[in-house]
Amino acid sequence: MAATPKSFPLETAHRIAQIQILTLVWMGVEAVVSLGAAWVGRSAALLGFGGDSAVELLSAAVVLWRFRTPSLGDYAEHRAARIAGSLLFVLAAFVAVVSVLTLLGHVEARPSPVGIAVLLLAAVVMPWLAKQKRQLSAATSSAALRADAAESAVCGYLALIALAGLLVNAIWRVSWADPVAALSLLPLIIREGWEATKGKPCCHAA
Repeated sequence: MAATPKSFPLETAHRIAQIQILTLVWMGVEAVVSLGAAWVGRSAALLGFGGDSAVELLSAAVVLWRFRTPSLGDYAEHRAARIAGSLLFVLAAFVAVVSVLTLLGHVEARPSPVGIAVLLLAAVVMPWLAKQKRQLSAATSSAALRADAAESAVCGYLALIALAGLLVNAIWRVSWADPVAALSLLPLIIREGWEATKGKPCCHAA
């Protein structure tokens, strides 16, 4: 039987802290590099990815706060879950706006070797972080951690989508490829945000 958010092993708490601190460090670097590359390359895909990185940074901080304040019990869990879920809605809106602007031709991307490099790294790192968080969410029955795992997973998906968009645009000049793919992720993001705000924890560790 999974431990409740009120009482979970000290080892699990330490593992959560390690994963969240690692997330904070990586997302900070990822956000700065991707947003800088977006500015230089005028890339809407990188801008959307950088915005996602900033949202994930905030989400990781919220979840770390939740598990650093166990004395608050259910209050901390519910508050953190609502904030993390709300950040998913912010992410959905951000992705939608950037994608539409790209489709309307308001932004013309340039080739970005730095952007491609950070996207390649994110496509490897973020799925691994998401898996660790899903396992910890199952062990603690934490809806907040589930939402944060969803954001890490979405970040990995967006990295692949943005990477494909940058490569397709660089090779074939097909500027609408990445925003269309990014828009297809919106139902997943919104669903995860809704479940997090309702306090639904992760149901399995896979």
